[in-house]
Amino acid sequence: MNRWLRTLKTPLLLLTLCLTGAACLWPSAADAQGAVRTFPPKALRGQLEVVAPPNILLNGQPKRLSPGARIKGTNNLIVMSASLVGKKLLVNYVTEPQGLIHEVWILNPAEAQQKRAGLDTLTNIRFESDLQRAADQRRSPEPPATR
Repeated sequence: MNRWLRTLKTPLLLLTLCLTGAACLWPSAADAQGAVRTFPPKALRGQLEVVAPPNILLNGQPKRLSPGARIKGTNNLIVMSASLVGKKLLVNYVTEPQGLIHEVWILNPAEAQQKRAGLDTLTNIRFESDLQRAADQRRSPEPPATR
């Protein structure tokens, strides 16, 4: 009664294995399109370099990762901070109330093109107009007190 099952068992098993393997190797639609993830509004942009976990340099300033910090790679999977030692990466990050870095997203090229607060232009060139503006801000009078 079940003779047809015995004859088709091996080809069906091979077909199932081939289709499963092809599905695993097929790039997801998000990877192919360079999809842009949504970040929290309070996320800032910065350049991250892991010195010795949990110590990091963020925009050249020493900072620390929080005890429960999550670093997400471009594929949105968790990346261990020890695997990033010595690499300079463009990231979006969120701090916790104590000032420790709590969440970090490593950016793909499409996300890096978006504008985000937090990262100033990294340059060692200073123009006279920049120096004058900083001096004017220091000299500006305090706002008038309200009664």
